[in-house]
Amino acid sequence: MLIEICANSLESAVNAEKAGADRIEFCLELGLGGITPSFGMLKTIREHISIPVHVLVRPRSGDFYFSDFEFEGMLRDIELCKELGFDGIVSGVLTQNFSLDLRRTALLIKEASGLCFTFHRAFDWVVDPLLVLRQLEDLGVQRILSSGQQRTALQGIELLSDLKSMASNCAIMPGGGVNLANVLTFKNAGFDCVHLSAATLQEVGLNKENLPMSYSPYLEERCRITSNAAIISEIVNKVK
Repeated sequence: MLIEICANSLESAVNAEKAGADRIEFCLELGLGGITPSFGMLKTIREHISIPVHVLVRPRSGDFYFSDFEFEGMLRDIELCKELGFDGIVSGVLTQNFSLDLRRTALLIKEASGLCFTFHRAFDWVVDPLLVLRQLEDLGVQRILSSGQQRTALQGIELLSDLKSMASNCAIMPGGGVNLANVLTFKNAGFDCVHLSAATLQEVGLNKENLPMSYSPYLEERCRITSNAAIISEIVNKVK
């Protein structure tokens, strides 16, 4: 069984390789569902990791309906990953009504030509997963990462098994809550790869008490954070 580790740092990736993982999905901010790493982090991981690395291309947290500006950046991130010699891309785009954005996903796949393409857990938000499976196979997606549209892959294993039985040229990779206690359940169910972080929390004690840098309203998935031009204009006029 192939083990893919979702690594959020070079340290995590090094630990995964040393421990015998087969592949890495590299991203930042696991608590946000993962976002694209910086150019510096991408270059650094290429210099230190020898097992295959697939890069998450997701410009922000929240939903999977992206603006034109965001999508342009996604295409350029894929271009950069190709130039740096990565093995695969993990990405995808939905419409506002939770269906697959066929046109934009096809553009991502085209840009990633020559690399393995995994459609990520945006799949777990689609209305008709069986239809989207067929659409993704037609587009040439090699792998779908999914929790079976449940909070954890263990809870969603019935749908995952249905998808696996229906898929003809696309691997179904369970991910979401996969851990030491349940990984054999997926192996025994016939899955040939799983996705997990195997992460633990380490207290570092370096935060400034009563002065956090995180701001919980900005972590709301139903909201998109955008600097407001009208407010900026008022501030500029006031101080200038």
